[in-house]
Amino acid sequence: MTDHLSPETIAATHGIAIDTAYGAVAPPLYLTSTYAYEAFERPRQYGYGRGGNANRDLLGEALAKLEGGAGATITASGMAAIDLLLGRLSPDDHLVVPHDCYGGTLRLANGRASRRQFRLTIVDQGDPAALADALKDGASLVFVETPSNPLMRVVDIAAIAAAGHAAGAKVVVDNTFLSPALQNPIALGADYVLHSSTKYINGHSDIIAGALIAANAEDAAADRVWANTAGLTGAPFDAWLTLRGLRTLFARIERQQSTASAIAERLEAHPGIAAVHYPGLASHPQHDLAARQQKGFGAMMSIEIAGGADGVRAFLSKVAHFTLAESLGGVESLVSHPATMTHASMSIEARTRAGITDGLLRLSIGLEHPDDLLAGLERGLAG
Repeated sequence: MTDHLSPETIAATHGIAIDTAYGAVAPPLYLTSTYAYEAFERPRQYGYGRGGNANRDLLGEALAKLEGGAGATITASGMAAIDLLLGRLSPDDHLVVPHDCYGGTLRLANGRASRRQFRLTIVDQGDPAALADALKDGASLVFVETPSNPLMRVVDIAAIAAAGHAAGAKVVVDNTFLSPALQNPIALGADYVLHSSTKYINGHSDIIAGALIAANAEDAAADRVWANTAGLTGAPFDAWLTLRGLRTLFARIERQQSTASAIAERLEAHPGIAAVHYPGLASHPQHDLAARQQKGFGAMMSIEIAGGADGVRAFLSKVAHFTLAESLGGVESLVSHPATMTHASMSIEARTRAGITDGLLRLSIGLEHPDDLLAGLERGLAG
């Protein structure tokens, strides 16, 4: 049997039928917190649940294969995956993050920087001159998020990785919006890929978890050691559910992005919409770049409602088949208002600089029938 399996096969089958006790096809769930030694000074593969668990390992192996990495660490949340890197930076280190990334990422970076745990530069990574200026005195870690949350801006991973490496930095890419089904940053030069696996990896809005995948085996081993040391590892049941969700990742993404494309095209022509931010549209400023470095355009988009906050309020009072909630990537369609929800921790100045207006809504497209979702949006726009 060849080891060169397609990603779809890896997602669907990793860990299947490997149980040696009873021949279970689905991987068993190991909820134990501790493990018995074989004898004095003879530990087994696992000793204590924080440091090792079969369900976390199976999920990590699958994600590492899908991302082309040397190893993965499964964490308690996407933020824990980010802090697995940020928490190890020292006061002499320099972190570079994008100005328009997820509000929680900026909150964590600003919070640690305010305690002088590292130097922080926030920059528009889509501006090569600005990025070069940020890197001119060197850097330790460059954090990339593409497409960005929530404005769906796309930056050149290969170019930023090359610039980061030239400045002495490791480069990490948040791949939450696309998943390994649609983008593989390690193949483009990234040292790390991270996910809020709460989102597309799991796909069912019923767990909180994260993952950090390292391109280098030494980095992957160091990540696992620190995750155990700091208590950042995820729960076994969450890992078991996430691996189950991963089985259908490619099928879900294919359907969701097909629906998203149809919705984006319809909304772009609607008089009640001031702008549609979706890389799959030919009008998107980075459409060609997205087509080049991604395998698809995904199922996330943001829209500018005419009328600002008042327009948003009217839209949300009437829209159907979209639930007003944070998070994304599940089988159900969600709508969120970044300025008051996911990015509320940002200052008004920071939101303005990032382009997050009061009229901006973020849509996560689910598995409902496209006609129903379009009808639900039309109902909101009529309001």
